[in-house]
This record gives sequence, C-alpha cells and structure tokens, in this order.
Amino acid sequence: MTRRKYTETSVYTIRSGVSFVDALAQGVQDRYGGDPLMFSRVTILLPNRRAARSLRDSFLRLSGGKAQMLPRMQPIGDVDEDEVLLSGAILPQGSDDLTLAPAIPPLQRQMLLMNIIRRWYKAQGENIPNGAQAAILARALGQLLDQVQTHRLSFAQLETLVPDDYAAHWQQTLDFLQILIESWPDVLIATGYMDAVARRDHLMSLFAEGWRQRPPETPVIAAGSTGSIPATRDLLKVVAGLPMGHVVLPGLACDMDSQSWDQLDPTHPQYTMKQLLSHMDVEREDVTPWLAEDRVGAAGCASAPVQRDRFFQYAFRPAATCQDWVDLTDSEEGKKLVKEAAVGVTRLDVPGLREEAGIIALMMREVLETPGKTAALVTPDRNLARRVGMELQRWDIQVDDSAGTPLLNTAVGRFLRLTAEMINEDLAPVALLAALKHPLCAGGEELGLFRKNVRRLERLVLRGPRPAPGVRGITATLKAMVSPAAEDEAENIKERDKKQRAAAVACGAWWQGIAAHIAPFAAIMPAEEASFAELLQTHLMMVEALAATSTQTGAERLWRGEDGIEAARLMEELQLAAEHMGPLPPSEYAALLDVFMGGLVVRPAYGGHARLHIWGPLEARLQHTDLMILGGLNEGIWPPETSPDPWMSRPMREKFGLPPLEEKIGLSAHDFLQAAGAKDVVMIRSEKVDGAPTVRSRWLARLEALWQGDNLSAGQNWQDWYMALDRLIPAGVPGESIVGPAGPYAPPAPCPPVAARPRELSVTQVQTWMQDPYALYVQKILKLSVLDPLDADPGALEKGNFIHAALEKFLKTYPGALPPNSVQQLLSMGRDAFGEALARPTVWAFWWPRYCQIAAWFIEKEQERRAAGCQTIGAEVWARQRFPGPAGDFILKAKADRIDRLQDGSLSIIDYKTGKEPSARQLHAGYAPQLPLEAVMAHDGSFDDIPAGSVSELAYWRLHGGDPAGEIKTPEKDSVDELRRKAADGLRDLIAAFDRQETPYLSKPRPGVLGYGDYDHLARVKEWIGSIEAGDHQ
Repeated sequence: MTRRKYTETSVYTIRSGVSFVDALAQGVQDRYGGDPLMFSRVTILLPNRRAARSLRDSFLRLSGGKAQMLPRMQPIGDVDEDEVLLSGAILPQGSDDLTLAPAIPPLQRQMLLMNIIRRWYKAQGENIPNGAQAAILARALGQLLDQVQTHRLSFAQLETLVPDDYAAHWQQTLDFLQILIESWPDVLIATGYMDAVARRDHLMSLFAEGWRQRPPETPVIAAGSTGSIPATRDLLKVVAGLPMGHVVLPGLACDMDSQSWDQLDPTHPQYTMKQLLSHMDVEREDVTPWLAEDRVGAAGCASAPVQRDRFFQYAFRPAATCQDWVDLTDSEEGKKLVKEAAVGVTRLDVPGLREEAGIIALMMREVLETPGKTAALVTPDRNLARRVGMELQRWDIQVDDSAGTPLLNTAVGRFLRLTAEMINEDLAPVALLAALKHPLCAGGEELGLFRKNVRRLERLVLRGPRPAPGVRGITATLKAMVSPAAEDEAENIKERDKKQRAAAVACGAWWQGIAAHIAPFAAIMPAEEASFAELLQTHLMMVEALAATSTQTGAERLWRGEDGIEAARLMEELQLAAEHMGPLPPSEYAALLDVFMGGLVVRPAYGGHARLHIWGPLEARLQHTDLMILGGLNEGIWPPETSPDPWMSRPMREKFGLPPLEEKIGLSAHDFLQAAGAKDVVMIRSEKVDGAPTVRSRWLARLEALWQGDNLSAGQNWQDWYMALDRLIPAGVPGESIVGPAGPYAPPAPCPPVAARPRELSVTQVQTWMQDPYALYVQKILKLSVLDPLDADPGALEKGNFIHAALEKFLKTYPGALPPNSVQQLLSMGRDAFGEALARPTVWAFWWPRYCQIAAWFIEKEQERRAAGCQTIGAEVWARQRFPGPAGDFILKAKADRIDRLQDGSLSIIDYKTGKEPSARQLHAGYAPQLPLEAVMAHDGSFDDIPAGSVSELAYWRLHGGDPAGEIKTPEKDSVDELRRKAADGLRDLIAAFDRQETPYLSKPRPGVLGYGDYDHLARVKEWIGSIEAGDHQ
C-alpha cells in the first residue's frame, strides 16, 4: 500500500464548542457506519482508558441503546510485545522474538532511590532525611528520570551544566545526579528490570515503525491527544501518513491569526499542538473540521456558537499581539462577536467555599427538573468537589468524583494511617480514640458492644489529664480506679465511686483484649531501628485484628470495596518491595506510610449518577454535558501552582533540554477552554477561602476584560435561593411564603413534673438554680453532664483541687501548734497533691511557682490566726440539712473548705478561691449564696461533728500566687446574720416556687448576671438572647 501524502486531508480538529467524544463518534459513524464489518474493524487510539469509556458511551447514545459491534478503542500508550509483533515491525537483528526486561515496580524503584539518596547525604556528612522526606525526594527523582527518558535525553548531557554557574546547593545536586547516572543503570541490571517509561517508549517506537513499514488495511484514528509526549508525537505522525489513518485534534485554533500563532509560548493553550503540527510537518491551514457544522446537531450534543471559539482565540492571544483586542472593543463587528460569545455563559462570585459548593449543588439539582438534562462540575479543586458531593446529599443524590479520591482519604486509608499514628504517639488519647472510633474498628466484637466499650474507656481514662503513655499507662489508670473511696468521703461520693469501680473492672478486662492486639506493634517502637518489612507486617496483623468482628475476620472487612482492593494491592506491593529498603527508626513508619499511600487515587468502578457528574479537567477535556459548571476559578486552582523541581532549577532544566515547568500551565489552559466551550457554562469562584482573599484565575481575568461584565448573565438569584434553603420554612400556614426570615425565637421553658424535679442539691447547685435554672434541669433531670476535654492539661478546676487537697492535709496534720518548717511541710504536701501533673511544663512553669508563694503567705496568715486564738475545727467538712417544702422535704448539702472557731466562740466559715471571688454587691443581692447557706447550716448544727453555733465571719481567701500571694475578703460583721437569714428565706421561696408545676426552668432569666454556660448550646441561647437582653424573662 502507498502512504498518504501529508498534503492530503488526514489531520482534523473538533472545535472546543462541541463535545469531542460525541462529535468523534458521529464522524466515525458517518464514515464507516454503512459497513458494519468495517465499522467494527476501525481502531481508535485515545489519550487514556477514561476517554475510551466516554467514547463507548457516545456510541451507545448514538445507536439509541441498540446492540452493535463497536470499533476497537484503546489508550494510545497501551502497547505490549504482542501488539508490536502483530504490527509487523522488523525486530533488531532479524529476531523473531521481542524480549524486554519487565518494568520495575514503582514502589521498588522508589525504595531503591531512597537508599541512594540517604547514602549520598550520609557521605556528605549532612543530616540524613527521615523516611518520609527521603520517599518524597525519591518520588521527585523518579519523575525526573521519567521526564529525561520521555523526552529522549541522556544524563550524559549533565556535563553541559557547569556547576560554577549555579548556587552552591545546585552544585551539590549536580554532584548527586552524576552519582545517580553512574549507579542507577547498575541497579536496574542487578534487579533485572528496566524503567517503565523507557520500556513504554521503546515499544511505542517499534509499534510505530511496524505501521510505517506495513500499514494496516483498516482505518486507524488517533483522537484527543495533544502530542505532549515525543513518543506519542511520533505515533501520531505515522498515523497521519497511513492510507486509512486519521488524526483528530481537540480544539485547534484554526482561526487564530498567523502573527499570534508565531508568538505562542509554553503557557499558551495551543502551544503543544503547534509543536505537534510542526513535528508532523503539517500546516495549520491543512487541518480541517472532523465534523461539518450541519452534522454537529446530529451528534446529539448541544454546541456553543462558533463565535465562542473565535472569541476565545482573541482573548488568549499572546502578550505580543494583545493590542489587537481593540478590534473587539471598538468595532461594531467586534462588539457583536463579544455579545454572541457570551450567550449561555453565567458568571458568579460568591463569598466563600461553602456558598460556592452549595450554589453548585443547587444548580445541579435544578438540572434534574428537566428530563434527560445533564450537568457536570469541572474543577481541579478536590476539596470543592467533596463539598459539592456532600451538599448534594441534602437531596439524597450520590455523585462520585470521577477524578478519584486519594487513598489516604478513603475509609481503609484513614484506618491504616490512624492506627499507625496511634502507635507512633504511644496511645495518646486523641490518636487512640481516632483509631478506636473508626467505623472499621471492632476489636473482634459485635460493633455495638465495641462502641459501648470504647465510650466507657473514653469517659473513664481518656478524658481529662492524659494517662501515662502506652498500654501500661492505660492499664495502670484503670487499676488505680478500682481502689475504694476514703472512709471519710460523703455517702454520695462513695456510691459514685462504687459505680466507677465496677465500670473500671469491666473496662479493664475489655482493655486487656484490645491491648493484646496492640502490644506487638507497640513493642517495636522503642527500638532504634527496625526493618520496614517487620513494621509493615506487624501493623497489618494489628489492623486486621482490630477490624475483625464477632462474625467476620478483619481481612474480610478491610480488603473489599474499591478502596479496600486498592489498599490491599498497595500493601502487597509494599511487602514485595520492602526488602529493598534499609532499616529505619520505627517512629518514621507512620509518616512514610502516608507518603506511599498519598500517591494513589481510588476511582469509582461505576458512576454514581446517570445525569450528574463531578469531573477533573482531564475527564472534561473530551466530553460535555448540557450544563458545565467550572468551579474554583482562582489562581492556584485554575491553573494549579507549578511546584519547583527539587533536583533542577528552571535554568538548569532549560539548558539540559527538559520542557519548562510552565508547559503544564498551557495544558491546563487548553483543558479550561475545552470545558468553557460548552453551550451552557457557569464560571464560579469564591472571593475568600479559609478566610483569606483569593485572586481570580488569570484566564477568567482575560475573558472578563473583553466581556466587560455587561454581556454576562450574573445569576444573582442562585445565592439567594441557596441561602433560603437554610431558613425556617413555616409549616402549613395558608398564604405564607415558604421562604421567610428566621425567628425571633422564645427561650426554652421546660416544666417537668414536680415528682421529677430534684429534691437534693448542693449549695453550689443552688447558685446554678438561681442564675440558670435550665442548666440545673439539664444536669439533674435530663442527666446530661459536661465531658472533660480529651488529653487535657490540668485547668482551673484541677488547680483548685490540688491546692485544696494540700491545705486540707496540712490542717488535719497540724491542728494544734505549727511545726518550725511549716512552709517546707506545706510544699511537700503540695508536691503530693499535684502528683504527676507536675511533669507537665505548664504546671511546673506557671502553677508551681505560684503555689510556693501561696504556701508562704498561708503559713504567715495561719500563724497570725492561731496567735489570735483561732482554732480550725473542720477542713473539707460535710453537712446535710432538710428544708420542708410543698412537695416534701428538700435536702441541702455542702462541703465547707474550712470552719474555724474564733476566740469569742463564734464560727468563721472560709472559702478558698483560686479564681475570682464574688463581689459584695453579688453577695448581698443573693447571686452568690454558697457561704450564706453554709452559715445557715453551721448555725443549725448540720455540719458533721461541729455543734451549732453563731456565725460571725464569712471569708473568701483568694489564693492567686501574685504579689501579695493571697487576699482575705469578708463582708461587714453586722451583715453576716442578715445574709444568713436572707439566704434561708430565699432558699425556702425557691423550693416553694419550683414545687409548683407551672414554674419553668428558664435559661438565663437574668442574662446580665451570668456569662457563657456549659449548656448554652442546648438552650440555643444565641437564637433568642438578643430579644431579651434588655430585661428579664416574662
């Protein structure tokens, strides 16, 4: 057969305003559909497997769903040895066999490169990168190797780079690359592999040569490729010269003026295709449309007007010819082109990422109102894509992100990384709970029972101050809880302690089973070094044991589904490659595993929705939907930031012969224009992301400079409609709009039955009862209590408890004469009270010095009081007293910090305050009833082992450790009896009021008295507080 001359039509284009795969399918059908046998023998080469699937769907739509034999569709670089032999290529030295070394597995290559990198750093006497850093450098080095081989360069050309021309660190890099080119070929020979890129390019070259020598007798169509890879360019050139060969280019700018065409730089969307045409010896004028305009409608796809394509070519002119923009802005013909190009384009700027995701989801949901209509979000921003997917779940719509999900962000990936971090952090509370609460964690039990046990461990051990590290620390904490309460504790404390001990015993038995799964992996961590194979194997044994349930093995639960299969494949490859990695500190394992998983993406096997899609720019390059939404149109997203090459600077790359990093911007710009060419397109961006202002995409800035805003649809209602979704919708109100302003709302006012109301409270709870009854309702009736924070540093409460415990011990140890070394004794008791908390930097650096000041001040005051005849007769002493009420007796309880008998025989009640004491105004207004109520109980003889007596002093000892270290504040002596009587009367009135069914438990009845409360979120205070701040509840 004779080869076609390039002057004949063999190179075509499909303009960006038409769905590429739909037009391609229509063109194939028009040319070969009349002969079903020939139709099935057509070979179509496409950029990737995803494009092949899209084209297959297009043929299905074109046939109306009827069964038919389709052309052979395959990725353009998917060539193996058999296909080379079938192509008719003449093999070297006339051999009938084509035997190439297998491609080196990527992970094995990465590990071998890691070893080379770490050895070099060690030889240089520099800090050796840790495992994760070395893996990242090895990945970048592998990419450099691939680029060198892809562009058919040789590392021997490094000699052209003169080290003295570059900074010192680049000189060191050149030295390393010289070592690499000397050692890497030997490594490949020793392992029996060859680089995958070199192998692919060799096969593609032989394949192209086979077609060149023996052209196929059936049609060959290479479509959708821009020829950015030299081997692909060679193959496209061969296809264009075949007797029945066709090359179909996506979105070639046929109408661009020649001056602009000659000035294209690597950042321009047409740059790679210009390079391709030059390589093929094809003039742009010889490229013809694949499908005539009158056939575009037959392709079953909506098409944008031709004017849009022409406008884009104007807008994306290189800087050297941008002065011709005035032709559009000044002439009537240009203005008409601008206006017609804007038809079908909507532009939206929204405040933030939440609004952007919500509006996009609303637009996609609206599309479903029209039967058969389709929509797609196109964005490189995977965070935005995830947010849109979640917003669509508002309407129970599942849409998969076809660009895939990083393995790290899948369920199995997260479980693998969380369990590794759990061990790496020595079972720190947050890391431990994150792993144990993962949906895949079951510990060999029924899932519900396991969750219950985890919550019990959380409440008993992990909330509050951190336990000692490791398995032993949690075990020791649980054992300590089993010891009974002291004999002098109140009965309610003893009862609570009894329940806690029972829970600790049950939790301890359960924890031993979990610890058995964790211990082998945790035992490796203290070692200086371990093999990666041992760490990986032990980790996998642990995760499989933790993932098991009572009915399924861990392997059955983990290694299934799309993410499980991908993770299992990775683990298998890591196990096979692990022998090639040297030993590493176990503490580096978790971060290294993150790096290995970070390079993998899990893609859905099947689409989540038939009419709605979320695509990356690569997926959208060759296909359109009825509505295309281009999201995240900000710099850094469109185009993505160009990451610097750690192994070669830009000048080094240029001199070496590698393409500039900016070439990726040109490819991304081409993807943008392919998507923006759809008939109906929305361009949307967020003005702020994570609170930081954004900069609109440079491409959007170019378009808007010519569109000038007036010609675009603003789509302003979308934001109002989205915000309306979160407003309260009045239910069943005739004639009312379903969209209206929210509120105002009334504060909660629950009125539980009197029988359910508490009949026993402490004096501090009475204060809550007065100031925020709703908080007491939640605590005592709903039985909801505030959880301590996880892994908490000791807070103000713990600080107060430590100081109270030390002072209590001192007073009980020395009720009479004080020892000569009183301060030293109190400091020693303080160390015992602070205990392990002293090991925390914040406690040792801030609290302990203040306690030392408090101890000296306290002893000084104690000496003065004892010299004046005061005697401490109670420290941390309990009291209980009954008060009659309409619904029965009410019990008041209290625990006084200290009660002294003064020289005149009267009583002094002392309250230690490590925080702020109440003001005199609050005390007299009744908002701080603690000490006055304790005075009532002391006057009536309700304190244990303290006879009834007159109370003449109420004192707040403020212990803050400043200068001075403490202060004593007391109300006037004459007012103590008045405070006592008012407190007793107020309590009786309170009891009587809440013994009435109609009395509600209001939230913050006097908002100005009380600040933030632990239960404000349950009372939804922010929804109503503004309407009542001027006064009390009515």
